[in-house]
Amino acid sequence: MANEQTDPTTKHHDEGFPGQEQDQPATTGPMTPQPDHGEDSYVGHGLLEGRRALITGGDSGIGRAVAIAFAREGADVAIAHMPEEEQDAASTVSLVEAAGRRAVAFAGDVRDEAFATSIVEDTVAQLGGLDVVVLNAAYQKDRESLASLPTEEFDRVFRTNLYGLIWSARAAVPHLEAGASIIVTSSVQAFNPSPGLIDYAMTKAAQVAFVKALAGELGEKGIRVNAVAPGPVWTPLIPGTGWDEERLATFGQDAPLGRAGQPAELAGAYVYLASEAATYVSGAVLPVTGGKPL
Repeated sequence: MANEQTDPTTKHHDEGFPGQEQDQPATTGPMTPQPDHGEDSYVGHGLLEGRRALITGGDSGIGRAVAIAFAREGADVAIAHMPEEEQDAASTVSLVEAAGRRAVAFAGDVRDEAFATSIVEDTVAQLGGLDVVVLNAAYQKDRESLASLPTEEFDRVFRTNLYGLIWSARAAVPHLEAGASIIVTSSVQAFNPSPGLIDYAMTKAAQVAFVKALAGELGEKGIRVNAVAPGPVWTPLIPGTGWDEERLATFGQDAPLGRAGQPAELAGAYVYLASEAATYVSGAVLPVTGGKPL
């Protein structure tokens, strides 16, 4: 029986979102509606059988969707998360284990160099090696203006989105063998920055440069480095951004497909980049934006 063809404009929640706000780190529980991480829909085909993956920010949102997909494709999964995200992390671990794969979770903050490094060593120790590194942890906040942007706030953005990424990648490279893959979660903001996300957009653009430069360095070793650039996606980061009710009511509506994406719709891009189907793909930025151009 052929797979049913669906209309992408209406496949998921195709309206705006009700007003809601959380302090960061935000979590899944209070969100309305709940995001779809592929819990009931993702079907694996053994594309990552036997791989060992580390996903930063793997407790919720895109990170959880990737963890579910990787596990159902046959990979063991380690996730890193903030201590405040313990409940979300436990749910992700349960979903990975339900797929019959090993799951471990590490609580801490990637702004801490010791933690961002130790998660790599701990993943290797507990899973027996490391084949895929997904550098996904991120922080963003709505900014009224550059003039009012506090130093401690853009420092938090830079340290989460860039410093943590570099520390974890630097620790991971010596453990990676030919065929391994590093995947960074960048953003459409790297190419079309919003004024209210100026510092976040800067880090996402820097991540693109990181991916292209590191792909050049590691290519001869057979290690691929790529990025996924999501558009507007309904994750805990959104109610944690500080947008008002009007902004949430229109979130994602300006995409050509007319709606925000769901985390489940990103998972396949990460599976592809980590799999044998992408053996000649490195230094690439794969957009999953609902049609928003890079």
